[in-house]
Amino acid sequence: MFKNSPAVKASVAMLLVLLAGGCATGIGQSLPYDGWTLDFFGPPYMEAWIETADVVDINGRVFRGAGSGGVSTGYPTAFSKGIPTKFRGNPKGWAEHPGGSGRRVTGAGLPRLVYVRWQSLAEPQTYEAYIEIPEPARTTMLKGEEAYCGAAGKWKTDYRKLLIIGLAPGGIAKVYLGGPCLKSTEVTRVVGTINPEGPYGGTSNGKHRPLSEESKAYIDQFGIPYGSW
Repeated sequence: MFKNSPAVKASVAMLLVLLAGGCATGIGQSLPYDGWTLDFFGPPYMEAWIETADVVDINGRVFRGAGSGGVSTGYPTAFSKGIPTKFRGNPKGWAEHPGGSGRRVTGAGLPRLVYVRWQSLAEPQTYEAYIEIPEPARTTMLKGEEAYCGAAGKWKTDYRKLLIIGLAPGGIAKVYLGGPCLKSTEVTRVVGTINPEGPYGGTSNGKHRPLSEESKAYIDQFGIPYGSW
């Protein structure tokens, strides 16, 4: 695990300055692939909504809105209707090799810092977190690994170009690296803080997005497993 350091605080200060000045553009650092992806997920029933996810690359450039919207949770499923007679998802802890959904960050160099502000709909609460991507993780993103791709039915050289962030109640952000044919591995864990402005920067009178009927029923019955993430 990697804890906050003076370097993190300096990165945060730089991010705030750059965000105030708008989005920088330009050609990203040479990579062995055309772009990496910023993905998000959450434990079953612990729904979240990303207000913004902004990235600072190793060249100090900011890519705003690299992530936004709903977070993949597994349960409720995309086909869920109403409240099930039996809850099959288990929100305690993290999956061994999690994946997620998100967007490709093109034109960027390797990620140095990710800022995420999100609504934890399960509580509800609004959090923000500054996540420093350690240098060993960036080195790993450049290293090709031999992997068997089931979809293609053959071995190939793959790269860990999927930056996967799990968001959980309590402001927890867990970061993994994965590849299209590689299992994800843990990078770091960050505990975010409550955003004092509340949801939508204080423009919604404190109202968060609604929790789905199924997730609400699960939480009403079993509660939120704080401490398991």
